[in-house]
Amino acid sequence: MAKTKKSLKGLGARYGIKLRKQYTKIHLQLKEKRTCPECGSKTFGRDAVGIWSCKKCSYKVAGTAYDIKL
Repeated sequence: MAKTKKSLKGLGARYGIKLRKQYTKIHLQLKEKRTCPECGSKTFGRDAVGIWSCKKCSYKVAGTAYDIKL
């Protein structure tokens, strides 16, 4: 994950700073680009909670909800 200080817009001043920071961290981690372990393309992403797949070669793997450790 990149070490940039980035906050998400759309939450405004609601929910408190701690929850906004946690949400931002998880959201940026979820949306970062990943490479497929099979074909090496950058089209590897999350289909559902815990299911990750490649759009190019249709490789599927089960992992954690927000990040995958291969």
